[in-house]
Amino acid sequence: MQDKTREPMTGIGPLSPSEHEGAVSFTEKMLASDAFMTLFREGMALVEATAAYLDGEGRQQSKILDRTIALAYASESMRLTTRLMQLTSWLLLQRAVNEGELTRNDAEREHRRVVIAMPESRTAPEIFQQLPARLLELIDHSQRLQERIQRIDADLKGQRMAEPLNPVAGQIGALAAAFGRG
Repeated sequence: MQDKTREPMTGIGPLSPSEHEGAVSFTEKMLASDAFMTLFREGMALVEATAAYLDGEGRQQSKILDRTIALAYASESMRLTTRLMQLTSWLLLQRAVNEGELTRNDAEREHRRVVIAMPESRTAPEIFQQLPARLLELIDHSQRLQERIQRIDADLKGQRMAEPLNPVAGQIGALAAAFGRG
């Protein structure tokens, strides 16, 4: 019988605490690499683009929307800015660890105060689709960025996500379970 705690890459389970001590985390290596800085710059650019839109073109567009659509615009832009504040906080904590300003444990304590959760939209789909195209693009981009960060964060904490990080690993895990080895 195979120990489930030894296969974090297949999505079957995290390493046990004693095994984690000597293990090299792919995620921690990624967070200390240029790949993280690319993610960081993407997040900060999205914040800037969103602020510019909401303070400029978006403000003008919201003034000419039908009352119902304008209310949805206000709600969705608030969800968008909340999501971006959460993501920015996470990104800044990770950068502080990379730059030696915080330890990984200090960052984790601070991170517990920040919830990276998808604020659920209560806007009806037929109304949501009538929002300005640029706002919809920004919302979509922020949600995709949030999903990536949630996956990284879950992997960093040794948690399993609903979907595997790697589609091949997910298939291997499904095969192992089908043949009674999972």
